[in-house]
Amino acid sequence: MQITRQADYALRAVIFLARMNGDERASTSAIAENQKIPPSFLAKIVSQLSLAGLIQTSRGARGGVSLAKKPEEISVLDVIEAIDGPVLLNECAGNPENCPFGLNCPLQHIWCDTRKELISRLSSATFARENVQ
Repeated sequence: MQITRQADYALRAVIFLARMNGDERASTSAIAENQKIPPSFLAKIVSQLSLAGLIQTSRGARGGVSLAKKPEEISVLDVIEAIDGPVLLNECAGNPENCPFGLNCPLQHIWCDTRKELISRLSSATFARENVQ
C-alpha cells in the first residue's frame, strides 16, 4: 500500500495549518510555496478537505485557509480518507464477499487484522502541536 501523492500533499497542507496560531489564515500560495505543492494540485486538495469539514476557506482581503477543527481533533486517517477514501489493503479486507474463497480465504484474517491495526494507528495520530512541530 502506498499513500497517493495527493494524500501526502493534503497531510502537508494540514500540518502547515496546524502550526499556525488559532485564528490565522494562510493563503493557498503560501501553503503551496512552503510545502512545495503545485498550486493547481493544492486547489483541488483544499476543495476536498473543505468538503470533508477539515478546513475552512474564506475569500477577500482577510481570506485564506484555516483548520475547521482543533488540530488535536483531526487525525491522519481523517485527511487520508478525505482524499483517497477508505483505507483498504485489498478488496477482501473491505468485503470478504469479493474474495473467491470467501471466509475460507487463508489470508483474509491477515488482511483484516492488518487493516484494523493501520486504521487504529492512523486515527490515533493527530495534528496536535506536539505531534507536528
